[in-house]
Amino acid sequence: MKRYRRMLACMAVVLLAGILLLTGISFSYRPKSADPLLLNDLVQTVREHWDAPEEIDRSRFPMEVRIFDQNGFLRYDGGGEMLSGIGSAQQALREGCLCLPVTEESRFLGTVVIPDPDRVQYESTARRLRLAAILTGLLFLLCCGLYGLYVHRTIILPFRKMERFAVQVAAGNLDEPLMLEQDNLFGSFTHSFDIMRIELKEARQRENALKMKEKELVASLSHDLKTPITGIKLICELLSVKVQDAYVSGKVESIHQKAEQINVLVSDLLASTLEDLGELTVNCRDESAAILHELLQEHDSRGLVEEQGGIPDCLLLTDRQRLSQIIGNLISNSYKYAGTKIDVSYRFRDSFLEMAVQDYGEGVPADELDLLTNKFYRGKFNSEGKEGSGLGLYIASAFMEKMGGELICSNRSGGFCVTLLLPLS
Repeated sequence: MKRYRRMLACMAVVLLAGILLLTGISFSYRPKSADPLLLNDLVQTVREHWDAPEEIDRSRFPMEVRIFDQNGFLRYDGGGEMLSGIGSAQQALREGCLCLPVTEESRFLGTVVIPDPDRVQYESTARRLRLAAILTGLLFLLCCGLYGLYVHRTIILPFRKMERFAVQVAAGNLDEPLMLEQDNLFGSFTHSFDIMRIELKEARQRENALKMKEKELVASLSHDLKTPITGIKLICELLSVKVQDAYVSGKVESIHQKAEQINVLVSDLLASTLEDLGELTVNCRDESAAILHELLQEHDSRGLVEEQGGIPDCLLLTDRQRLSQIIGNLISNSYKYAGTKIDVSYRFRDSFLEMAVQDYGEGVPADELDLLTNKFYRGKFNSEGKEGSGLGLYIASAFMEKMGGELICSNRSGGFCVTLLLPLS
């Protein structure tokens, strides 16, 4: 702050000095009139040397002199800068010069022209004023330029750096520090911004650590829950074989179905959490396309799946376990939202085997198709009152991407269709 005050004080001093200099020069001007005795002496001398004016002793008359005869012709030129443009007595009179008539016994000989002493004094003062004004202006402009550079370096540039810093912070980049420069007027202010960045970074790290712990806890619990669920399913399968009573068998089957639903939800939750943790993996290997029929039969508990045409004889590069989860999720969704038959068709598409799974329900609104694979998104149409977490298609799409394929949702022939692009080996 002291430097700003010093520079402002310096500019004020320069301006004040210029004003004082101009004022002093202005007050130094004094009107000056010609000496009558000197003028009379000059006229008398010219009269005496009219025939030979070059013999006039100029040391007695320091002023510029021009002599014109009675016809207006220049007879003698003893002028300088002040009389350089004077060509006649009439012009000299118009220019404000002193015109002294030279007569001899009432006979007009000519005119002596000399500069007006007051005009000479005035023009000299004006020249000094102009020079002083120019010097003062240049010096003041120099001070203003230096002050502008100083302000640009110490105020504008730091503010621009803080602006870029704010953009970086808003974008989430908290690793780049805000450098504190020497002579920065807003040093403490800048330091406070950098402290804020450090605090935000530490808060984000704590938040990420807590989120990571939560996800690890969810993953651990999901994994642990699968063990008792598997036990319940095994017991139900055992009871369905041992129990002969139809009523009890129905209840056992109901328990088995609910356990399977819980198993699917827990599997989806575990897969979603593992993906967030970066630990969702697939183990792709060559598999015969015939496994698609096996997986469809495995998950089609209601017998609604109909395969249109045969499965092409080819090898797929896929993870059987993950593909089973995908197909199971698609069939489960069709049971839940459509409840119609499910047609499955196959065809080759570039380097993929295209598997289209289509039901004949009410379909999905066109504006929701691209949202179905978002995490926790559930369609607004026909989903009210139905169980679900919004993770099924999200997990299925993530599995397909990791296996090098793609999952595409669309409406087709009055129903909903999910197309799987399975990479060929």
